[in-house]
Amino acid sequence: MPDSKRSKRDALIEEGTFNPTPDKVRDPKFRGGEFFDPHDAVQVKYEMLRRVSVDKLSITEAADEYGVSRPTYYQAKANFDTAGIAGLVQAKPGPRGPHKLDDDIMVFLRARLVPGEPVRARELATLVRNELNVELHPRTIERALKKTGR
Repeated sequence: MPDSKRSKRDALIEEGTFNPTPDKVRDPKFRGGEFFDPHDAVQVKYEMLRRVSVDKLSITEAADEYGVSRPTYYQAKANFDTAGIAGLVQAKPGPRGPHKLDDDIMVFLRARLVPGEPVRARELATLVRNELNVELHPRTIERALKKTGR
């Protein structure tokens, strides 16, 4: 059951949709009402896109009115065109997937697997560190090998 005491601000922060610069949003709709919230980055971006598309506001004027740069507008537009409203949610920072595991390391790992025996990820991690000078977590090795069918 969701926590009814959680504020909208807390929810926006947790979901990664909190606009840290609500004071830069100058559209009057975002001042004084309850529906339009300048703290809601997704709502701000959507309304900015709508103003250009429907109200025919120039991109420069819209970016200025909503407190973003023109490149931010173009990125929001591209994300919206690709993924709809979900594209306006900022992606979580950080690497996507095991960024240290390249083809050479996978070949190295597979060459050391013994058919019929369990994967010894700790031993493999030590070998990779000692021979290739790459630090890998054993669980990363297990996931990568499982994904490739081993």
